[in-house]
Amino acid sequence: MVALALDIGGTKMAAGIVDAGGTVPHPATTPTPATGVADACAALLREVAGAATITSVGIACAGPVDTVAGSASPINIAEWSGGFGLVDAVQDVFPGVPARLAMDGAAAALGEHHHGAGRGVPDLLSLVVSTGIGGGVVLGGRIATGRTGNAGHIGHLVVTGGTEPCTCGGVGCLETVASGPSSVRWARSRGWRGTTGVELARAAADGDDVAVAALDRAGTALGQAIASAAALLDVDLAVIGGGFAQAGPPLWDPMRRAAARHARLSFVANLRVVPAELGASGTLVGAGVLAVDEG
Repeated sequence: MVALALDIGGTKMAAGIVDAGGTVPHPATTPTPATGVADACAALLREVAGAATITSVGIACAGPVDTVAGSASPINIAEWSGGFGLVDAVQDVFPGVPARLAMDGAAAALGEHHHGAGRGVPDLLSLVVSTGIGGGVVLGGRIATGRTGNAGHIGHLVVTGGTEPCTCGGVGCLETVASGPSSVRWARSRGWRGTTGVELARAAADGDDVAVAALDRAGTALGQAIASAAALLDVDLAVIGGGFAQAGPPLWDPMRRAAARHARLSFVANLRVVPAELGASGTLVGAGVLAVDEG
């Protein structure tokens, strides 16, 4: 059996062969083009597969997805925003091979459950805090999919302090308060002169008042959302990854304080909020788990 993992995001695509340990040690990547996304994806799959006989494919894709129909309509891939038959397209490359699709946040949660910070824990919530905020849920050792595969979209919970329009069409989503770009915009509106989340984190670490306030605001919103989701789902572990989650104590301290302040019911009183262990590879590893399960 040769299982293949595929991860499709708004800026890059990655694919690789799943090894005997269930991870993807040698992925190939390519930028996600503005047009011709399907052709670029097919070329990447053929490059990675080489002469191997592929027996299953796990697919993680930015959402929303429809795992029943096998389609994706990512907000950050304009060409597919109206819906694209992703499973059918992958099976055009590998005829007759079973392929399983999951939202990228759900795949990241599955990767952490099997190979990262959630090893040995049957139930967890996962967040990816970056340019946007994604999420996924594992319950009883399996992805909680919901009706269409989009369960865990925590970035679109509405939080205190959220008043800005969101790319989803709503207003006040967590993503508008706590993502990297949202935090940068908030800080710049108050006189901070940097332009990136990395610069904002560095300025906060150096004690810049506006940067500290921006990360405190983001961390507090994240903690509120985590506590709310934990109570809804009855989980006591939240695993946090993504580039902006690397901002350190100025983000993590208020996040953990807010989570503890709001998670007061007995079944979430011991809620743990911990860093992801797999880094940027988590989503692809989760896609590999999907492929092995499907195969």
